Amino acid sequence: MNPKHPSESLTILTDLVLPSETNPLNNLFGGELLARMDRAASIAARRHSRRIVVTASVNHVAFNRAISLGSVVTVEAKVSRSFKSSMEVFIDVWVEDRESGNRTKANEAIYTFVAVDDTGRPVEVPAIIPETELEIQRFDAALRRKQLSLLLAGKIKPSDATELKALFL
Repeated sequence: MNPKHPSESLTILTDLVLPSETNPLNNLFGGELLARMDRAASIAARRHSRRIVVTASVNHVAFNRAISLGSVVTVEAKVSRSFKSSMEVFIDVWVEDRESGNRTKANEAIYTFVAVDDTGRPVEVPAIIPETELEIQRFDAALRRKQLSLLLAGKIKPSDATELKALFL
């Protein structure tokens, strides 16, 4: 199985914030943004693995900035690291100023997907070869995030979390 670059999974979804998608403050519902991020991340994971993918976890979501009614929102997702059958997908959310066209990062998230066969059994996915400085940073941090998740779930012992131990020693 040939390794792939994160750019091969890049998925960009752009849409408007409509009245039915907003709360009483006229800001995009968080759940609506989560759904948009999940769709973009799912497409990115499928592009990387060329398999059916299922959302395994939402590891991190940061709602750093409200997104107002009428805003143009762009969700960018790409695989930051792959493991045996799972893929970490990093998502950046941008809001475009309606007048200037300038984009501002509003939110980010990290999802994990698992590639499966037609019966739902996990299947192997290609490795990732990061290219840019940001892709390398996200790739390196992905192993720490995975180990932390496994540690908190009781699936590995603290002594096995080598990447986490290296942060403190």
